[in-house]
Amino acid sequence: MEKPIVKIENVSHRYSVQWAIRDINFEIPTRGIYGLLGSNGAGKSTLMNILCGVLRQTEGDIFIKGINTKENSVAAKRLMGFLPQKPPLHMDLTIEEFLYHCAGIRLMPDSEIPGAVENALTECGILHFRNRLIRNLSGGYQQRVGIAQAIIHSPELVVFDEPTNGLDPNQILEIRNLIKKIAENRTVILSTHMLTEVQAICNHILMVEEGHMVFSGSVDEFDNYITPNTVFVSLLDAPAPEVLIEVPGVTRVEELGGTKFRLIASDVNDVIEQMVEYSYKNAWRLNEIRVEKSSLNAIFAELSKKSK
Repeated sequence: MEKPIVKIENVSHRYSVQWAIRDINFEIPTRGIYGLLGSNGAGKSTLMNILCGVLRQTEGDIFIKGINTKENSVAAKRLMGFLPQKPPLHMDLTIEEFLYHCAGIRLMPDSEIPGAVENALTECGILHFRNRLIRNLSGGYQQRVGIAQAIIHSPELVVFDEPTNGLDPNQILEIRNLIKKIAENRTVILSTHMLTEVQAICNHILMVEEGHMVFSGSVDEFDNYITPNTVFVSLLDAPAPEVLIEVPGVTRVEELGGTKFRLIASDVNDVIEQMVEYSYKNAWRLNEIRVEKSSLNAIFAELSKKSK
């Protein structure tokens, strides 16, 4: 049986007397984009730094393809690439010089380095800038160089810590597309506090809050974590809200403008049935009715609350 790409067992870390993370456990068995989600200060960066060998955990073990990072950190690091929140760039080098330097740090055989540099330049869309000084690049292209150094040695696992932080909207879209492309042949862990980032590109979610793992599952499971309790309805001949609240199961009515209403319900399926029946009987001319999913922000807040 093939070993999981990442296995984290009972990992805890403390700075002085304060625990940053406590008893973290999870596995990443297959390729995909895994979002490590949490508010600022939740422990995400600590966990990422431990996973990538920047920090040594106080307790617990991390295995990369079965290799214990405490027992054989060099072998484990050969399988990983890491882009910290602030890209570790040498501004006075050209892109090509910097990538040769990074390949050397990764202890790649000299014969493999030219091909690896060409592949990284091509994959990250910076081939035409290879001779440009890094300091003369835009923020988005500097981030591409940071990603290139993380994949120069063809790792099986790539870890990105807040990769779109500080970029403009167009640059964010470009970096997201690049990460998706990279994930076609590798496992990616993306650490972020932005729910929209996870929703845009991740297949799975790992959520940390106050140093504890509070959720692990697919994006759909995360989306459906809280049972929906609202129904959107559009009525072309709508009655007054005071009439709508008399429909069995409706506990509150919010006017959304024009023909549209949000109904807060004790049971959404029952309210939908009742609304269809009442609309027919009273000629309200039902135009649209659907269950509203809980917003990601609401789910995030609920999971955060449960961790306390």
